[in-house]
Formats: sequence, structure tokens, C-alpha cells
Amino acid sequence: MATIPLYSLEEPSARSDAPSLRAFLELGFRPLYMAGMAWALIAVALWVYAPNVLIAPLGGIAWHAHEMLWGFIGTIAVGFLMTAGSNWTGINPLHGKALAVALGLWLVARVGFLIPNTLYFLLASVSELAFFALAAVAMMRSLVRSKNTRNYAVPALLLMLGVMDGLYLYAAREGDYGWLMQCFNAGLTVMAMIALLIARRVLPFFAMRATPNLNIPKHTETGWVQLGACAVVLVGLLFNAMLVVAIGAGLAGVIALWQWVSWKPWAVRSNPLLWILYAGYASLGIGLLLMALVAGGVDLPRVLPVHVVAMAGFSVLIMGMATRTALGHLGRPLVADRRIQAGYWLMLAAVAARLLAIFLPPAYTPLIHMAGLLWIAAMGLYLWQFVPMLVRPRW
Repeated sequence: MATIPLYSLEEPSARSDAPSLRAFLELGFRPLYMAGMAWALIAVALWVYAPNVLIAPLGGIAWHAHEMLWGFIGTIAVGFLMTAGSNWTGINPLHGKALAVALGLWLVARVGFLIPNTLYFLLASVSELAFFALAAVAMMRSLVRSKNTRNYAVPALLLMLGVMDGLYLYAAREGDYGWLMQCFNAGLTVMAMIALLIARRVLPFFAMRATPNLNIPKHTETGWVQLGACAVVLVGLLFNAMLVVAIGAGLAGVIALWQWVSWKPWAVRSNPLLWILYAGYASLGIGLLLMALVAGGVDLPRVLPVHVVAMAGFSVLIMGMATRTALGHLGRPLVADRRIQAGYWLMLAAVAARLLAIFLPPAYTPLIHMAGLLWIAAMGLYLWQFVPMLVRPRW
């Protein structure tokens, strides 16, 4: 039986566990985690098992890459940042009707990009860019009102993510595949900056709170160097200067792995809510090193760094962050039960199958199908467990 906190001013009889639209639109993570995870399930199912429905203007692999980076990963990032912003500033950046508008813009984009019609593509593009602009403006407004200058980089990064999205969509509309891939890699780099910034802040904090006598550095100074290195990568990608990309990505990757080691991963091995975040952060660092090697001319499959960064890095971090922050903000015990742990292992197995497919061409199709099933199962398990919580008031 749930207990009523001592500081509660409500009588037990006044509490309602019924789904509530007001509760659902209370904080950004509630609708955006649910929407992003559900779309990750649907998008992979379409890409793996019904690719024939994905028709231009945004079709095939261009649709897959876009929807994974901006439709899924970027959406979860916005949900997290809108929620974290309320903690940083004491002001909720996006809630109620404004959050409903953001969700509506996101939905219009997802549907519009599936319709093989130029008008719908333009409508979807405008809606998606408005989604990221709204998030950036909402975050900046709360930071300015609270005089929280320390976090001014966050709305700038959200805006940059939207700009890269716009450039990618323009390249898709023009059919310029070379520029399309440059814009995708640039968007991936901006997302890496966001992920590195978030993870470097929260991972040591979560670890020290949950692990007795653990004392690990926050790496604030090296974090800024890391973001600067990623900015160098971004410039190199936009101007097709691969040596610059290699240097920047290599430096960012080395710093990430050095930070990871200094955070004593062996100390958190018994806590699934922590080791899943450590696994994602290490993968992100490895992915950046692989990006540096490919940019430097090493003969590796070009899809390898993309999937290590985006799937082994971002997606694994998302599985950890979407469970840890949802449990915390919903007033639930910070414990990974068997279903949560099963979701983690399903995600890691999906990553393994997808990466293995890169190196085993004869088994490519069955491995891709296996990765798709594992991914869908991981997302479905998350939704099955968390949707009932996300639509109800906090405990």
C-alpha cells in the first residue's frame, strides 16, 4: 500500500489515481517520453518490415535516418531538457497548453513525413522546425527569467539541432544525397554535444547519490573542452574538412572515455539504473573515436560510427535516462525491477545484433530482423510499464 508523505497537505481520500490530462501535460517528459518511445517502436517496425511504404520526398534510408535522430532521439532530449529546466530554474519551461501545442506539432510532422506528397512534406517540415524552435524559446525564457546564465548553451544547442534538421530536410527535398549525409552527420554531432552535456552532469550526480562512499569528479573543465571539440567537428562536417573532423571527434572521444574511467564504472556494476548509463556513455565515446578513424581515412564501414554513436550511445542512454528520470519525477522508488532490467538487456541485444549485421553480410537480413524484434520488444516493454504512470498524477 502506498503511504502518504508527511509533508502532504492532502487527505488520503482526496488522492486520485485516475488518468489525468492535467498531470499528463504537467512536465515535458510525460508526453514526450511516451511519444518518442512509441515512435521508436513504430518507425523501426516500418523500416525493417515494411520499407516499401516509405516513399519520397522523405523516403527510404533518408526517412529512417531522420526519424531516428530527430523524430526519436531529439524528441526524448527535448522531453528531458524541458523537465530538467524546471529543476535548474524553478520555472517550468513547457507545460499545459504550450506543451500540448508542442506535442501537436510533433504529431503533424510524424504523419506528414509518411505521406508521399510535397505539400504534406512542407507542412511536416514547418511543424517539426516549429517544435524545436518552441522548445528552444521556452527553455531560454525560463533561463533568462531565473538569471540562470550557466545553462544558456542548452537552448542554443536545441536551436542548432533544429537548424541541422532544416538543412537535412532541404537536402532531402532537393535530392542532394551528399549534402544530406553532411547535414545528418552534423545533426548527429549536435545531438552528441547535448548527450555529452547532459550525461556528464547527471551521471556523477546519480552515481554518488546511489553508491555509498563513492566520490568521483564532475569534469566541468574537460566537459567544456569536449563540447569545443564537437563544435570543431561540426564546422569540419559542414565544410567537408575531414582532417578537422578526425581531430575534433578523436579528442571528444578520448575525453569521454577518460571521464568514464574516472567515474569508476566497477563501483556501480550492481546497480542497473547506473550501469546502463555508463554503458551508453562509454559507447558514445567509442563511437566518436570510430568517427575520427573513418574521417581520417581508415577503411571501416561508414555506417559503423553512426550506429555506435546513435544506437549503442544515444539509445542506450535514453533507455537508462527515460527510466531513471521517470521513476524519480513520478515519485516511484529508484529501483530497476525485472521488467526494467529486461528492457535494458533487450536494447543491448538489439544493439549487438545490429552491429553484428555490419560485419556479417551473408547474415545481414536475419540479423536486421532480429535487431528489429529486440528493439520493438524493448520499447514495447517500456511503454507497457510506464504509460500508466505517465498519464497519472505523481505518487
